[in-house]
Amino acid sequence: MALSIAELISDRIDTMPAGERRAAQTLIANYPLIGLKTVADFSQQAGVSSPTILRFVSRLGFQNYPEFQATLQDELAAQLQSPLTRTVARPTPESGKTSPVLEATLENIRETFRHVSDKQIADIVARLANPRAKIFLIGGRFTDPIARYMAAHLTIVRPNVFHLTGQESTWRDRLIDMGKRDVLLVFDIRRYQESLIRFAEKAHARGVDVMLFTDQWLSPIARVARHVIAGRTAVPSSWDSSAALFVVAETLIGEITRSMEKESARRIREMEDLR
Repeated sequence: MALSIAELISDRIDTMPAGERRAAQTLIANYPLIGLKTVADFSQQAGVSSPTILRFVSRLGFQNYPEFQATLQDELAAQLQSPLTRTVARPTPESGKTSPVLEATLENIRETFRHVSDKQIADIVARLANPRAKIFLIGGRFTDPIARYMAAHLTIVRPNVFHLTGQESTWRDRLIDMGKRDVLLVFDIRRYQESLIRFAEKAHARGVDVMLFTDQWLSPIARVARHVIAGRTAVPSSWDSSAALFVVAETLIGEITRSMEKESARRIREMEDLR
């Protein structure tokens, strides 16, 4: 599968001049719709010149702006796919060969980590290891098990970890406990959940750091997220795979445990004594 534009940006943003970086940040914050507007509209919203937008598009590897827009249109169509429209013929693997779904899943994991930098992991870990912060986790219909899994581990490692469950009105009630020191981890893949988008926006308005774990087409929550990790999810199936995001979660759990080694060891010993 070809790289998404969001993945191309992630790979190249550190080499971009300031103007092109603003264009990239504007696109991610309004993904993908701002890129479907005219060059003039895009440049005005980004606060840069039209030639800067064209240089940005060229840096991503596109010959011209229409080619860039055509790719965004394809990504938008992929965002909107349902399991019914993703029904595909799945070839039977030859004897002794690996299942195509397994091969795709393993490649998804590898490709996801090609676009997640050590610095981004370190920044996320430092934020989540801050003992003064409360950590809230939430996911969608198919991604909430990742949020629950990560919360179960973090609760052992550090205090003030909360997995948000139940109806949307229950989540909103927790907003009163969320402030500028706190972090909200959201797991959201296509087709993106409107209730999660609304909740993340309200948390962001209260000064909460939002961290988004999504797919390569980016949930709209990206526009309010401080950190975005885009995992590969497409496999030869009617259903997307969350395996790459599970591995991201496990990576973060391990790094946070190491970062809080003394505190986590003390908590684990005390928990064992209480059993």
